[in-house]
Amino acid sequence: QVQLVESGGGLVQPGGSLRLSCVASGSIFRFYDMGWYRQAPGKQRELVAGITSSGNTNYADSVKGRFTISRDNAKNTVYLQMNSLKPEDAAVYYCNAAINPTVGIRNNYWGQGTQVTVSS
Repeated sequence: QVQLVESGGGLVQPGGSLRLSCVASGSIFRFYDMGWYRQAPGKQRELVAGITSSGNTNYADSVKGRFTISRDNAKNTVYLQMNSLKPEDAAVYYCNAAINPTVGIRNNYWGQGTQVTVSS
């Protein structure tokens, strides 16, 4: 099992930037696919960005060109660099770790979330 701790959220003005970090416990971080999700009030949780264990990335259309996901396996950390933030980016952001321990099984782990507020 892995524990995830997010940090880096806060209040930022529209057009500003934030960098979220998620530190994972355990020694097999490099085998996990990692992702950032967000959930705004009254809305479903949605995938923002993902990065596989091999480093392939994918992004929600709404954040392409503005957000960048990266990982540092030596530090057991995944990052989300968020630039040109918009009010609609405001949400609680959650870190996710996923792994297939065996064929047909996928385990998901979640952090506690970090609040991002975009407001002038």
